[in-house]
Amino acid sequence: MECRVPVNSTRTRDLGLVPATRPRSDRDEGTDFLVNDTDRARKRQRISIDHSLRPPTMRLTDSDHNSLSASPDFSALAGPSTDHTNGHSNGFTSKSATNGTGNGVLPKNGKAIARVSLPGTTLYDDTPVDREEYVRLVIQSLRDVGYIESAATLEAESGYIMEEAEVADFRQCILDGLWAKAEAALIRLGVSEDDGLWDAKFLISQQKYLELLEAKKTTSALHVLRYELAPLNVDSDQLHTLSSFLMCSESEDLRQRAGWDGAAGSSRRQLLNNLQRHIPSSIMIPQRRIATLLSQAHAHQQQYCLYHNTPSDSISFSLYTDHNCDKSAFPQVTTTILQVHSDEVWNLEWSHDGLQLATASKDKTAIIWRLSYDAELRTQWEPHLILKDHPYSVGCLAWSKDDSMLLSSTENLIKLWNAKTGVCTKTLDVHRETVTALAWLPDGTGFISGGLDRNIVLWDIEGNIRDKWGETGIRITDLAITPDFSCLVTVGMQHLPFGIINEGITGREVQSGDAAAAGAAAARASENRMVIYDLTTKQIESSIRLEGELTSVKISQDSRFALINHAPDEIHLWDLDTGRLSRKYTGQRQGRHVIRSCFGGYDGNFVVSGSEDSNVYIWHRDTGALLEVLAGHGEGSVNSVAWNPTNHRMFASCSDDHTIRIWETPPEPVIEESSGLPRPTFTENGNSANGKGKTRQ
Repeated sequence: MECRVPVNSTRTRDLGLVPATRPRSDRDEGTDFLVNDTDRARKRQRISIDHSLRPPTMRLTDSDHNSLSASPDFSALAGPSTDHTNGHSNGFTSKSATNGTGNGVLPKNGKAIARVSLPGTTLYDDTPVDREEYVRLVIQSLRDVGYIESAATLEAESGYIMEEAEVADFRQCILDGLWAKAEAALIRLGVSEDDGLWDAKFLISQQKYLELLEAKKTTSALHVLRYELAPLNVDSDQLHTLSSFLMCSESEDLRQRAGWDGAAGSSRRQLLNNLQRHIPSSIMIPQRRIATLLSQAHAHQQQYCLYHNTPSDSISFSLYTDHNCDKSAFPQVTTTILQVHSDEVWNLEWSHDGLQLATASKDKTAIIWRLSYDAELRTQWEPHLILKDHPYSVGCLAWSKDDSMLLSSTENLIKLWNAKTGVCTKTLDVHRETVTALAWLPDGTGFISGGLDRNIVLWDIEGNIRDKWGETGIRITDLAITPDFSCLVTVGMQHLPFGIINEGITGREVQSGDAAAAGAAAARASENRMVIYDLTTKQIESSIRLEGELTSVKISQDSRFALINHAPDEIHLWDLDTGRLSRKYTGQRQGRHVIRSCFGGYDGNFVVSGSEDSNVYIWHRDTGALLEVLAGHGEGSVNSVAWNPTNHRMFASCSDDHTIRIWETPPEPVIEESSGLPRPTFTENGNSANGKGKTRQ
């Protein structure tokens, strides 16, 4: 028999205990002390189920309906799906009623409630929604919010009941810690081996065992371990984990090691949630089911709202209408043009506070731009620091976690800058070829560099080498660290023999974006790969061969997706959990230059990229729909884009036209365009000679 336990079960996940059965002969000899000879000889017997307790529909019988002559006690919770303690306490403070099976409602006018008989079984003629399921969920929801009398009235009028009395008894046994009665109630509910009877028994016995240990009743807990848990053929590793809790001398240590909040916490209610997965939902309705369905509908509408760009918790979710964000609140117009660089701008990065923007240029400088707001909250920009001490063009940038330091790369060199004073504190010369990627560790204790020399180096915050990963299998063109600190994702081309390298790929050409033309012949003899490393062990978790040149990689904030620019003319979204290609984005142009993309929006639900056709492209991440093609930059490629991490209605782009553009939501006159007002004509002003950006007024 195969036992099934949901992988998202909180208790079993925390404890590392997922019930798994296998033949006794396969069990670890180290657990033999837990089972005596009688237990070994005991064979599982399939339990005979009395299905008379499982009526085809949850209807009141005629005798029940005719007995509706007394008002129920509405001071008690009548068959709740949740209690009023918000999950902070196990058990109820009042006794559950019997869900309307024996009590009726006598309205204030003294007339009995007549049952309404409706044709068919669906809610409406044109919908597949089952009427009985819908009515029972409404009854549950009414009880949840406190409309007990209304729920009882609906039971009487519809003839449906929310749950059988046995369900309420079972729930109360769990919440009161009456474990023997709870197991007996499982049988009365009709839970069979196919439904997960043995898994349910394991969960109950596990809770019982932990509560006994917490109460320092070690002998009783050992008895449960030997005679209740071990005979269930639990996997030996799980059994060892459970038995190790016997060594906990303090209750707090037990709770911490088990990932369990104790009998006085919400563990019993969580147990009910886990047991729900083994009890047919038609018998015991999942808690707050309508609220769950509404939350799912809300999340679905947000996910497929193409221009959704506001925090989920800030939205007033109305049931009266579908959620739909207005396009006018989406950043789509240039509000400022920053023009100080004298040559192509290749890269840009926002500081973590969103108030500084660093840009890297072919003109051998990096500039830190400072953003401020005037009294009317209009943006003001100025070049705070111009970092000139670069012997070559500047390719990569990376801000420290506290924004006090800025890293820049220039060919094979890395420079550490004091972001407050503009002083170069250190120059690192370790890589033998162009440094193509810089990334700070999420905890701010150091950073990682990667280059075309196939080396990955881990540095401390002072610029001292902490570790070297040795030569990798690919010439790295970019890398990124997952925010959860688990993986390092690299992209690049597989190492080429010396002769092929000499045919045309040089570090500066890759950094400047001219590598594709020079390396076309080499590409035919090479492989491009995404290689994912475990950040702790430095071992390769996966290596995926990809077609076409890979120029940049970004990781989503939930550490699930990798966004990879992919020549020619594609951006790929990879699911790191499954190792599968999730979506492709097309429309932009990329073939000759290094083009970088990023995630955008509050939830990272946009994909933004530059392009060789001088435009900025924006897609909806989950649907792949192309939302905007934003023109404005001059001739040449838009090389990189970056979304402001704190102002989610602002992003920046940089181009071969020597400029950086700041994109924001349209000002008020533009928003009012839909109402019939004329659209104003914008003019550019400002003097680039004094370092100020050109601002659209």
